[in-house]
Amino acid sequence: MKYNGTPPPNRPVLIAGPTASGKSALALRIARAQSRIIVNADALQVYDGWRVLTARPSPDETALAPHALYGHVPFEADYSVGHWLRDITPLLPENPVIVGGTGLYFRALTEGLAEIPPIPPEIRAEADAMPIAALLADLDRHDATLAHRIDRQNRARIQRGWEVWRATGRPLSLWQADTPPPLLPIHNATPLLLDTERDWLNTRIEQRFDQMLAEGALDEARANLPRWPEAGGARKAIGAPELIAHLKGTLSLADARAAAITASRQYAKRQRTWFRSNMGNWTHISLP
Repeated sequence: MKYNGTPPPNRPVLIAGPTASGKSALALRIARAQSRIIVNADALQVYDGWRVLTARPSPDETALAPHALYGHVPFEADYSVGHWLRDITPLLPENPVIVGGTGLYFRALTEGLAEIPPIPPEIRAEADAMPIAALLADLDRHDATLAHRIDRQNRARIQRGWEVWRATGRPLSLWQADTPPPLLPIHNATPLLLDTERDWLNTRIEQRFDQMLAEGALDEARANLPRWPEAGGARKAIGAPELIAHLKGTLSLADARAAAITASRQYAKRQRTWFRSNMGNWTHISLP
């Protein structure tokens, strides 16, 4: 980790970066040096049941500094960026180190979040059943502004735009235009982005997944197998579907490992693309 700066102690520190880039190590170093609390900004690390598979801080690490918003959401629940903003609000006066790989969390925190009504389950089910091409076609017709600025390979964002239009009759881009002021404007924080080299990161991703297997990720999946059919957002944990498939006998462990590593690398690619497009005003820390 090449960052040797000392963040001002009177403002929160934001640390973003792709999976396996070393965000948590930097957060812990700053938190220990400045007696801060570490707050999670990763949408997968909020769920219980996946401590190893989502690389949540270990018990040894949490003993070195206080941590918040890790593993606090039930496995069967869904959790939105709005939930996260409500949970982090009382922690902001402590000038925490906020660390994670979910760019939308950071954007909502520093730019504000539109108050969009909840999506009815029947509309979400309708969207789940539609191919991405059909969702995009509707979005092009009914919310061209959003359709032209989002990643057109990212089903989650495409589906979100479609669901908001379908449920409210109003384009998501218009909801976003009415966004209230942010909880933490970027100029009131120290924003750090870990900017990684692709091959270096791909190697780390493979090494880390093997480390997860060695530390009990498969046992963790086995423990979660009975409640997997009821999984909410925890279903999206990278590597979870592959390990569950192995336990159900439809994938060998070698194939599950390879598929999980591929999924993690694809996820990191999407993260890096999003960060480059949305975090130009952050302090970039080049790795390795």
